[in-house]
Amino acid sequence: SCCMLHCGTGDTGQGARTWIKQILNQDMAFQHIKVIYPTAPARPYTPMKGAFSTVWFDRYKISNDCPEHIESIDSMCWGLTDLINDEIKNGIAKNRILIGGFSMGGGMAMHLAYRFHQDLAGVFALSSFLNKDSAVYQTLKKNKSILPELFQCHGTADELVLYSWGEETNKMLKSLGVSTSLHTFPNLNHELNRTEIEKLKTWILKKLPIEAAETN
Repeated sequence: SCCMLHCGTGDTGQGARTWIKQILNQDMAFQHIKVIYPTAPARPYTPMKGAFSTVWFDRYKISNDCPEHIESIDSMCWGLTDLINDEIKNGIAKNRILIGGFSMGGGMAMHLAYRFHQDLAGVFALSSFLNKDSAVYQTLKKNKSILPELFQCHGTADELVLYSWGEETNKMLKSLGVSTSLHTFPNLNHELNRTEIEKLKTWILKKLPIEAAETN
């Protein structure tokens, strides 16, 4: 299974699916992998002056230089754990589940995998970041187990989530024992493009090869 978490502020799972479909001119589909697009529950979102929005968690501000809103991050981690457990109940091995997303969705995926589910197949984070003293870093400083690989992409022209924030996240995670890759897209703003999704698809197939699916 591959779970794709939409970006923040008002997007939905269906919206993310449609967006990727428009870029590729087809669904992101695999013969042997189910792609899930969940929608975040609506909650008050501080950067929008407390207006309700489908966001994965709250932020004090959109910056890598402030504390994390850990209470809302953790409550969403428990919600998404239910989704992972449903897949396992349906017969999917946990090391055959990938989780990732765009923007806030990628940040959510990193918290979920590196703090709560270190036995997942891998994590992808597109135009995403973690705050400077993220709880993820605190967890990994104490960690001894083998961690899921991280696939990161980021546009150098991103004005919402700065490229330097994504790069710093990548360096920190690498220094804490995560096997990471960072694919840089010159002139790309806070968006996805076709090359990026094709690279992601290739990585997904590398992490969840078809042979293992047949023997499971």
